[in-house]
Amino acid sequence: MALVKAGVIVLDCAEPEKLAVFYKELLEGEESDATANRVEIKSADGFRIALRRDVNATPPSWPRPENSLQAHLEFVVDDLDAVERRVISLGGRPLEAKEPSGPLEERGYADPAGHSFTLRRTAPTAPKQG
Repeated sequence: MALVKAGVIVLDCAEPEKLAVFYKELLEGEESDATANRVEIKSADGFRIALRRDVNATPPSWPRPENSLQAHLEFVVDDLDAVERRVISLGGRPLEAKEPSGPLEERGYADPAGHSFTLRRTAPTAPKQG
């Protein structure tokens, strides 16, 4: 018998209801639980994320070091360009602009509340460099 039944990623934010709209659309999920201070989203593949109200929430400043990244989400996708268009249409924004010699295999974004996440074409194979 497993001691842990399920895991949920929880992000603090000032307005969980508004941020839930972004993640419901991005993950093509549904609201699975909601209270006055917390909204949980479950995607079709079972991924769960919750948005918890914190009236004093401030987003990390990544990539600036003064309030560096503490955690971020990572989503594996097939078509980076298509998902990028979707992220931006939902109110997300790019965090880094690179001009690589070949196709970019990952891209960084922030959700409407400033939480960072990465869209990645494949699973990472090397350690983070900085």
